[in-house]
Amino acid sequence: MSRTGRIERATKETKVLVEVDLDGTGIADVSTGVGFYDHMLDQLAKHGLFDLTVRTEGDLHIDSHHTMEDTALALGAAFREALGDRSGIRRFADVKVPLDEALAEVTVDVSGRPYLVHSEPEGMAPVIGRDYDTTMTRHIFESFVAQARVALHIHVPYGRNAHHIVEAQFKAFARALRLATEKDPRVTWVPSTKGVL
Repeated sequence: MSRTGRIERATKETKVLVEVDLDGTGIADVSTGVGFYDHMLDQLAKHGLFDLTVRTEGDLHIDSHHTMEDTALALGAAFREALGDRSGIRRFADVKVPLDEALAEVTVDVSGRPYLVHSEPEGMAPVIGRDYDTTMTRHIFESFVAQARVALHIHVPYGRNAHHIVEAQFKAFARALRLATEKDPRVTWVPSTKGVL
């Protein structure tokens, strides 16, 4: 059975289309107008082995906030749709990913309950590239979690370069999400004593 999700979201600030296939091969076709964010979504697809299409038109003449936020909301909703009732998945995953001097630790529970714990080094450069506000990293994950309904813990104990700190988070997130959403051949039920996630 196909595990795909497709979400269209339109507001006065943005127009977003997201399509995801959880059982893909890592093919990304991404365009948000925010170069570094596109690079991070490419990381999500490649290291998560998700096929991902993202088309966002946003009010970039103001700033990149609405574009990144609404894309993350649609992305989370697409993942939730693709997961269905969540039966047969592994549910939990814990991954550490280094990127040169930076280390990201990500733990995920595809629980049906949205919760984010996020910590990264203070004093990062405020902008990566032309228009990626580094304070948006946490908000991107908050937005995803709210719609995907997963518990996500991200911790970066150290790192110096802002690009590396953010990219390590997305790579670790991709790997953890891939492992947690993978089908476990020994599990044919919803992995919860409650019987529902």
